[in-house]
Amino acid sequence: MLEHGHSQVEVEARIAAPRGRGYLRDIVYGAIDGSVTTFAIVAGVAGAGLSPFVIVALGLANVLADGFSMAAGNYSGTKTELDDARRLRAVEARHIDREPEGERREVREILRLKGLSGQVLEDAVDAICADRERWIDTMLEGEYGLSGVDPHPMRAALATFAAFLVAGMVPLMPFLLGLADAFAVSATLTMAMFFAIGVWKSRWSLQAWWRSGLETFGIGGVAASIAFVVGTLFQA
Repeated sequence: MLEHGHSQVEVEARIAAPRGRGYLRDIVYGAIDGSVTTFAIVAGVAGAGLSPFVIVALGLANVLADGFSMAAGNYSGTKTELDDARRLRAVEARHIDREPEGERREVREILRLKGLSGQVLEDAVDAICADRERWIDTMLEGEYGLSGVDPHPMRAALATFAAFLVAGMVPLMPFLLGLADAFAVSATLTMAMFFAIGVWKSRWSLQAWWRSGLETFGIGGVAASIAFVVGTLFQA
């Protein structure tokens, strides 16, 4: 099935409000890191032979503190991207004021590389350069490769934190519930979470669901194994 409709109304609505990059990257990043880092603490502490209370205490501290740290880092990074885009917009506006012919030449080259030529090319250059904001948008996309949709730092941060919190709690649940063989249950649930994250993100990939799941499963398994081995080195 087609992913979206192509009637005139649907096309106009979709093109008028592009989605931008969305928050898929933020969610996947937060979920994988939440699972990996929390289980790394669980595996490391369990490997060292410490009590379940210590595992829960350190795990909760990691989920909240590291989750917030990741969200804050994502906020700062996304805001930096936004600030840089605004800086480049100001740069292009200044260039248009000082070197309009040079900027028109750049627009012409951008459109030429898109396949326009001859009078069609010249008409397109004239049409774009007749609108200052459209002119700047074209330069940002063609010269710097920037999207026309600004990112939202706070939304990106919240998506990362929420995904980190949900996925990060999975390795701790057996200890919070006081289950027998809590570490074995935690390891099983965490590996299942890694695989589930991979399967979920395959919806936006050409990769087969099982291959995407195994890829994430492998990444998480290696990180968990390293943490457990290091923890055993400090076992009393």
